Amino acid sequence: MTDNLELSHQQERAFQPQRLSAPRDFMQPAALLKPELSLVLEIGAGKGKHALSFAMQNSDKYLIAIERTRNKFEAFKKLAAQQNSANLTAIHADAIAWIVHAIAPNSIDSIYILYPNPEQHNPNQQWLNMPFFEFLLSRLQAGGKIILATNIETYMDNAEQQANEVWCLPNTRSQVASSSQRTHFEVKYLARQETCWELSMKKPKGYQTRFDKWTTDTLTI
Repeated sequence: MTDNLELSHQQERAFQPQRLSAPRDFMQPAALLKPELSLVLEIGAGKGKHALSFAMQNSDKYLIAIERTRNKFEAFKKLAAQQNSANLTAIHADAIAWIVHAIAPNSIDSIYILYPNPEQHNPNQQWLNMPFFEFLLSRLQAGGKIILATNIETYMDNAEQQANEVWCLPNTRSQVASSSQRTHFEVKYLARQETCWELSMKKPKGYQTRFDKWTTDTLTI
């Protein structure tokens, strides 16, 4: 643990997971009880374009994809049932509350946050600006990655700055290839010849958060 890291995110206002109730009808997917699985998380899966493709192309990984909006989730759920991938679970819930009650520390291999709401009028709700991001990092394995994509350059500028200055995460910023088709938003933006950006952040070995041993009574892992 570096002095720089001690003076950065652990100086920030702490997230308070104990205040969050479990989502309605909450159930832990059976996959979370199997430590041998390589777990991947997608936050804001939309209608599931990336999740469905990822599950087909990565049979060695288990993807849990969360979507809060009901109409998008219902479309995703229907497509997921048709594809019937054994390595995919679609979850309808608020991602923050669900992660707090479902995911154990140091258990996720990688996390995808593709084209989130840019929250241009409420920057405190951007993912890397939220105290919750520290909790999210505690769920990630050492060496694991968070992949963020957006078509809003100012959002990406801020995310890159926060990754460097607050969260002290090694990261790589790149331009998304014009041929990429991971999500419906990505297809639309690239078709309009907009630039899309990706930030890949890695959790270093020895990285510490204030939630590394924090669980709820719900957790059984």
